[in-house]
Amino acid sequence: MMRTRAGQWVGLSVAAAIVLSGCTPGDAGGTAAPAATAPPAGGGTAAPSPAGSGPSAGRQAVGQPTVAEKIDAALQLPWSTVFLPDGTAVISERDSARLRTIAPGPRSGRAGTLGKVPDVVPGGEGGLLGLALSPEFATDRFLYAYYTSASDNRIARLRLQERDGTLELGPSEVIFTGIPKASTHNGGRIRFGPDGHLYVGTGDAQRRGQPQDPNALGGKILRITPEGRPAPGNPFDDNPVYSLGHRNVQGLAWDSAGRLWASEFGPDVNDELNLIVPGGNYGWPEVTGAPRRSGFLDAKLVWPSTADSSPSGLEIVADTAYLGALRGQRLWAVPLNGEFAGDSVGYFTRTYGRIRNVSLAPDGRLWALSNNKNPDFVLVLELPE
Repeated sequence: MMRTRAGQWVGLSVAAAIVLSGCTPGDAGGTAAPAATAPPAGGGTAAPSPAGSGPSAGRQAVGQPTVAEKIDAALQLPWSTVFLPDGTAVISERDSARLRTIAPGPRSGRAGTLGKVPDVVPGGEGGLLGLALSPEFATDRFLYAYYTSASDNRIARLRLQERDGTLELGPSEVIFTGIPKASTHNGGRIRFGPDGHLYVGTGDAQRRGQPQDPNALGGKILRITPEGRPAPGNPFDDNPVYSLGHRNVQGLAWDSAGRLWASEFGPDVNDELNLIVPGGNYGWPEVTGAPRRSGFLDAKLVWPSTADSSPSGLEIVADTAYLGALRGQRLWAVPLNGEFAGDSVGYFTRTYGRIRNVSLAPDGRLWALSNNKNPDFVLVLELPE
């Protein structure tokens, strides 16, 4: 059953032809095994060529990003970052359910605390996860949050308000419920697309029957309105499902042509970077990676060893996809050319530990969140031109 504030969906007919693809590894903890790598030009670390589908992307990976600043903000398991119009960063902490803030300008010391998101029940990989800023934030002041509750994963929107010049957390309204929860595979990434609708990456929550069921919310990318209803034009009638056959979606981003890409954990093999199409079926649990099996959409890039990747947050800048790697403990850069992905190049391998998320700041720098279960930090990266 699918549930939003707008109502319920059961027994929905599937009127669209379904195409499919692969899947990727879980957020396994631990330390990545050393990979057989060779340094490319620019000082990065090139992984063994991942398997993909289609011809070469025809673009070389960009040069090495450089660390402009390391913000030791004493964060605890940070998960997602969004930026307010004035440049203030708002960061979610998974287990504490706190929203932390880092003001623009010279930064040092601890982050501020905006408040706690209500009704978060952390556990395993669940807790306060993805954040998204309303496209109309200047007028509605809404911050959206994906989190684990006592019964499910859900999405709320919270109003940010100022009092005596201080930013504070206002009322919270739950707009979407019923996403399955478990100790692992909770998904959690949310992001507004160029069309103004909210895209939601979910996990299979260890329910392997859900990803291939278009009437279930687990193992999907959803597309909903800012009020939490199925977005007009979705592929399965009045249904929030946008694509299916996913194992655990962790990153969402759009390229310069408006194409949606997603990062995804595989099982113990085949982490993926997928090009998402409406109604596409990406194969889990039937296939992973790029097996070219009829009826499924292949991943555009596959990391065969999950020790090299476990790709989490995703950002696309100038048609280069940047992915934070958890087990792989590095930043991956992947050149994109139309519908194809080139070879990935890894940077900062095992230098800063696990990287949970990457986000583009208003000043054109990339913020990378560490995820080391210590007081965590932010790397501010200058991207090559």
